[in-house]
Amino acid sequence: MAAAAAAAAHVLVFPFPLQGHINCMLPFATALAAAGVLVTFLHSDHNLRRLGPASTPDGPHSQRLRFLSVPDGLPDNDPRSVGGLLELVESLQAVASVAFRALLASLLSTKSPSRADHHDAADSGSGFPPVSCVVADGYLPWAIDVADELAVPVLAFHTSSACSILAFLSAPRLFELGDLPFPAGGDLDEPVHGVPGMESFLRRRDLPSSFRRAGEHGVNPRLRVLVKDTSRSSGKARALIFNTADSLERSALAHIAPHMRDVFAVGPLHAMFPAAAIAKSLWREDDGCVAWLDGQADRSVVYVSLGSLAVMSHEQFTEFLSGLVAAGYPFLWVLRPDMVGASQDAVFQEVARATGDGDQARVVAWAPQRDVLRHRAVGCFLTHAGWNSILEAVLEGVPMVCWPFFADQQINSRFVGAVWRNGLDMKDVCERAVVEKTVREAMESDETRQSAEALAEQVKRDIADGGSSAMEFKRLVSFIRELSSTSE
Repeated sequence: MAAAAAAAAHVLVFPFPLQGHINCMLPFATALAAAGVLVTFLHSDHNLRRLGPASTPDGPHSQRLRFLSVPDGLPDNDPRSVGGLLELVESLQAVASVAFRALLASLLSTKSPSRADHHDAADSGSGFPPVSCVVADGYLPWAIDVADELAVPVLAFHTSSACSILAFLSAPRLFELGDLPFPAGGDLDEPVHGVPGMESFLRRRDLPSSFRRAGEHGVNPRLRVLVKDTSRSSGKARALIFNTADSLERSALAHIAPHMRDVFAVGPLHAMFPAAAIAKSLWREDDGCVAWLDGQADRSVVYVSLGSLAVMSHEQFTEFLSGLVAAGYPFLWVLRPDMVGASQDAVFQEVARATGDGDQARVVAWAPQRDVLRHRAVGCFLTHAGWNSILEAVLEGVPMVCWPFFADQQINSRFVGAVWRNGLDMKDVCERAVVEKTVREAMESDETRQSAEALAEQVKRDIADGGSSAMEFKRLVSFIRELSSTSE
């Protein structure tokens, strides 16, 4: 009976079509395939074309993993940058939702899907039974609605931190207590008391960026949408899946669990189930930066990367550059072409002029971040505090300096600075003197490094055989198989 249920398990995994979400959910998909579950991973047409032939599954479990795609509704030349994020969200809801419904309906039959991927797989449906379960990104609430309407068991996967989701779920309480909306001109360092388990350290400035004062009556209209979507998708889902570990977010998970049908903490997934054989980066990685690191002394380099969406003004770039140079350490800086309000060539030339010596700095458009963070030469990580980056730095025991940009990054950076104490929180400040001081402290503080290394050991125990994340993943696979057997 168990073997029949396992054979019937066919999961459709659907991430929000941005780099950070793919980075998180692709290892999850490969892990399910390794556990014997059949997996259809759903890209956007645009992203699947960008990934190219290297996205074709390879390796011992490749026959259990395939890629399909749906349109995101935007023209191919649209940059899909942070400035157009709302447009992407609206286009996905208008266009992708219709295509997703048709695709899922076709995947509920034994026939081949109505849309195949772009890699000669028109008959890729052969050998795959009907979809028995959907795992949809928590930022795609309409995908959860569609699966629910088609009577397919659906799980919500949150690619952001559990503490940020708890903040959204706590929003009604924050309004009730008067913590929201923030008063005009109010002190952002005022404590916030309405998020359970965080009363002793959370400030206004640490709440996700959409909580900040904006719009009519001081409430960001986007906040109301996010709170509604988080509550709605969480309520409809059979379970919530978090890419986190018990040792990192035990309290947040414990406060979320009583309000959900089930909760699984199964991370950090990139360390448990690497997806190295499959293309996952939408940007070309500069492997030469690893060779440059080889020529640097141990723990001597500041690695700077603000992720795939953050942007900065030219003035902010100049402050960062001046602070990094003044700190006196070599640095490796990821500067995407769309990141600074100036041409990339001009930005690179400014760095060259400021550093003079070619060994002092290396600037690249994109880097193989996990390889960089595990390199012996890296001494600290100046990061936007995106959840993937946080987890990658935590696993390598690298101290962090956090300069959050938006979304969950504000609350993540507070946990780094005030809870785990494996780094420093530099939010809402962009001054060269502060950059210099904070980078030096992260590079030179024995206490911060010891905290980072101790936290790394805790999380490694979580993902090892018998650890909390490893056991939770086994429980999740059993849960999916049980759903699959009952949905037939």
